[in-house]
Amino acid sequence: MNGAVTLAHGAGGEETRELIDRVFARALENDYLSEREDAAVIPTGQYAVSTDGFIVSPLIFSGGDIGKMAVAGSCNDVAMRGAKPQFLAASFILEEGLNIDLLEKIVDSFAKELVKNEAKLISADTKVTPRNQAGGGLYITTTAFGEVKREGLGAKHLQEGDLIIASGSCGDHGAAIFAARGGIEIEGNLKSDCASLWSLVSRLIDAELPIVCMRDATRGGLAAVANEWAAASDTALTLNEAAILVKNEVRGVCELLGFEPYSLANEGMMIVAIRGEAAANDALKIMRSSELGENAAIIGCVSGDYRGRVIVKTPHKTARFLETPSGELLPRIC
Repeated sequence: MNGAVTLAHGAGGEETRELIDRVFARALENDYLSEREDAAVIPTGQYAVSTDGFIVSPLIFSGGDIGKMAVAGSCNDVAMRGAKPQFLAASFILEEGLNIDLLEKIVDSFAKELVKNEAKLISADTKVTPRNQAGGGLYITTTAFGEVKREGLGAKHLQEGDLIIASGSCGDHGAAIFAARGGIEIEGNLKSDCASLWSLVSRLIDAELPIVCMRDATRGGLAAVANEWAAASDTALTLNEAAILVKNEVRGVCELLGFEPYSLANEGMMIVAIRGEAAANDALKIMRSSELGENAAIIGCVSGDYRGRVIVKTPHKTARFLETPSGELLPRIC
């Protein structure tokens, strides 16, 4: 690990994990942080809480903006622990020179996404920095609190035979951000999948399905989630490449720039592990009946070979390891 922080340390891959282990976990480790989930469940009153920072550039992009993403991102993190988002706290770091009309548009988007989640902002702070100290002009940090509706979810509970479902296509957000930032024109309708997922999660919970764990595939995408789950459970994840949806527009960006589509971020797609084939099929029916999960598919399973690794089976009857993303994939993506 280098002696200085690099952009790769914020990309959600191998360097991020090394930084957390060396610096933060070493000094701050406790029973909650050791679970390595995106939100922690607080035993008193069974609340889940998650804090996240958002530094995306550009501030407005096809499919969303930093305001929408700040609410959806934090609410999704607690939703993945089976908790209904209820309250948010936020910090807005504004750069001198930020256009007030633009700020109003972003805050309106922030407010609309709160309504979608039936959540309330209960605490907030605003600071202004001198020019050229806040990158694209605005940073937002949010903390979400949610009441747990389904207990016991976590990657450490994964077992051989559990099935893996993806609620949608891979890499939409990452590809859209890069195209917007680089002025890349791609045929089709390339846009971020930024969305709040609680409405879909709640339907799965209400159906009382044997869900093992859930995770929204943000920084590092499917590759990061799958590798984190394999490590947390000391199992292997075997993915079927033919079942994983990657839109042609996303493939075009990846082929142009040499990206692995499974390592690109999503902001409205979740990965669900569920126990039993019948339950997985029931989950698919529920997910596909919603716009948020209309392209849901079973993409693999938990296996016993190569523990701690992720194996991708290709349509050509070969297999390869899917590694944890490393390096500076796409800075300021979320």
